[in-house]
Amino acid sequence: MKLWQKNTTVSAAVEKFTVGRDKEFDLMLAPFDVLGNIAHAKMLATVGLLTYEESESLVTELRSIFSMAVAGELTIGESVEDIHSQVEFLLTKALGDTGKKIHSARSRNDQVLVDIKLFLRSEIEELVNAVKPFFELLITQSEKYASHLLPGYTHLQLAMPSSFGLWFGAYAESLVDDLITLQSAYQVVNKNPLGSAAGYGSSFPINRTLTTKLLGFADLNYNVVYAQMGRGKAERITAQAMANLAETLARLSMDMCLYLNQNFDFVSFPAELTTGSSIMPHKKNPDVFELIRSHCNRIKALPNEISMMTTNLPSGYHRDLQLLKEHLFPAFQNLKDCLSMASLMLENISVKENIMADTKYKYAFSVEAVNALVLNGLPFRDAYKKVGLDIETGNFEISSEVNHVHEGTIGNLCNDQIQKMMQSVVMKFEFEKVHQAIEQLIKG
Repeated sequence: MKLWQKNTTVSAAVEKFTVGRDKEFDLMLAPFDVLGNIAHAKMLATVGLLTYEESESLVTELRSIFSMAVAGELTIGESVEDIHSQVEFLLTKALGDTGKKIHSARSRNDQVLVDIKLFLRSEIEELVNAVKPFFELLITQSEKYASHLLPGYTHLQLAMPSSFGLWFGAYAESLVDDLITLQSAYQVVNKNPLGSAAGYGSSFPINRTLTTKLLGFADLNYNVVYAQMGRGKAERITAQAMANLAETLARLSMDMCLYLNQNFDFVSFPAELTTGSSIMPHKKNPDVFELIRSHCNRIKALPNEISMMTTNLPSGYHRDLQLLKEHLFPAFQNLKDCLSMASLMLENISVKENIMADTKYKYAFSVEAVNALVLNGLPFRDAYKKVGLDIETGNFEISSEVNHVHEGTIGNLCNDQIQKMMQSVVMKFEFEKVHQAIEQLIKG
């Protein structure tokens, strides 16, 4: 069944090519499609396009379909084109002509738009909820290993003393900025496109403000042409925020691959969290971190993929947009899996003690020696030159004492402040407002 079909039968080859994997991803949109239908049915009754009795019968049936969708029991029939057609088919089967009225003042274009906005909004919330425990783990480990020094590097050359307290805390604060960009994406996503129809509005006197409230959106996409133009843009902005999170995880994973290497030998993991070699019995490979790195690097490519797929599209709907689902939708689960596995690994990390006692790291303390001379009154350039000459002549005396006390350094991690920043960012999402609206929509 095709909502648009009249008396012409489409070529089987064309149908197969144009539908592609769309049904597979439509099932991920199923609960959100039903929610959009419930809000639409309620609104239609308020403007006289449905009687209140018809609206209530539709809503009752839609709530039943919603339960099926959430339970994973809703399927798309072999002869049915998409989730929108399937829901309408079920309504018509149950309610006759009343079911056919659900599509009044609406197009599949704005159905898809609202489904995707609701889906992205939900997935962003799940990502935030996955980031929060990982963030807290990083803060906990930062405090636990605050006094464990390790070498810091620039250009992958020995630079200055760092600490695992700093290392864990750095990635925790990185997540704060990542969620700021995710919150920005959430603001773009959390606007209602429903009622834009095919992209040019409707001659019916619909109430778009009402569906905005019913679906828990923060606001409308007011201009109906822009509402349709937002398809692809919302996905790209969300993908960019996901890419920022992926960048944090990829860099952390690269650090771990280095630190586990025998030439660094800074950390270790239980044998059951590493993998071996088929011929080298001594190997403990960081496969988890290598795969996190690769998954995340692929996610970092998503914004460019989406941008290229929407390049040079004029305003209005185009079938190109259908393919965005195949690229974006699986990335959410991939990113959540990467967060989960990174948590598993870092929960079980063992950090070596007294790493900096090894003489190969002695010159990492040269800046401390320069600063000590400056504190005793020697001009910085003279102090720098003296320590440099001492190093060249072999007269540099090692002192492993580190006195870093300003904000955000070894002796003053500022983890409390970083936690406050994260709490502030998370609060701005205001997920509870959405939960209340959706609960009211589902339960009445």
